[in-house]
Amino acid sequence: MRIAVIGGGAAGIFGAITAAEENPSADVVVFEATGEPLDKVRVSGGGRCNVTHHCFDPTELIKGYPRGQKELRGPFSRFQAEDTVAWFESRGVKLKTEADGRMFPITDRSSTIIDCLLSAARDAGVRVRLNSRVKEVRADGKGSTVQFEIEIHDRQTEPADRILLATGSAHQGHRFAEALGHTIVPCVPSLFTFKVKDARLEGLAGVSFEKVAVTLRVGGKKDFRQEGPMLITHWGLSGPAVIKLSAWAARPLHESRYRATLRVDFNSKLNDDDAYELLVHYKSKHGKRR
Repeated sequence: MRIAVIGGGAAGIFGAITAAEENPSADVVVFEATGEPLDKVRVSGGGRCNVTHHCFDPTELIKGYPRGQKELRGPFSRFQAEDTVAWFESRGVKLKTEADGRMFPITDRSSTIIDCLLSAARDAGVRVRLNSRVKEVRADGKGSTVQFEIEIHDRQTEPADRILLATGSAHQGHRFAEALGHTIVPCVPSLFTFKVKDARLEGLAGVSFEKVAVTLRVGGKKDFRQEGPMLITHWGLSGPAVIKLSAWAARPLHESRYRATLRVDFNSKLNDDDAYELLVHYKSKHGKRR
């Protein structure tokens, strides 16, 4: 059996390793368009690679996904964050958990994860073909008798008995899936920063806050709320709280042409009396400051 994996990112390489280990007699080939596999892994997490999240209950884990919770329950019941940790540790890579639940390699280097994945791929007999951009994917036959033909950029064709599409959000991957009979839900941007024009933010670029509560009202209908760190930028607001908010409100924001009302609560845990006491205390200690 020949298994073709289209896309040499984290999903593609990990999927290829799993396919090769489950089917030792299979010929598993990864087709990567660029000259460097796992390129996005190298820059993820600020170059440290945020591997997974310390949440080992699938029921709780799916709550972190704005869409597809129902569809993810099954896969996460079979392989979830705890299994990811065990997978890497069985290959000599230990992970650590930070205060916010994110898990990184103890080396704080994404190259540790890249080296581990590529080494596991080699050990499993996976072949990685670089600079092999796939142009077309065709299928002939039905059910278990289907055969695939992959056309590479130089018009070279490759046969396959099974195909794993691991092209991420690339439009070309969606086109391949549609050509094979799948229906694609139209994509919209997600995980982005907010462009905000407000005089109160001028001159504050670079100022960060450890924890704020941000609430977004889109179209005067529904409120979306997140808590976490926030950063003021030259164009508006960023940071985990804002970026997570953009994910949960991705479709409503797209429908409203990215017009919405944002409320930032800098002291979400304080009531009026606590806030007053805090100000009085600060004034007593720093009464001469402007």
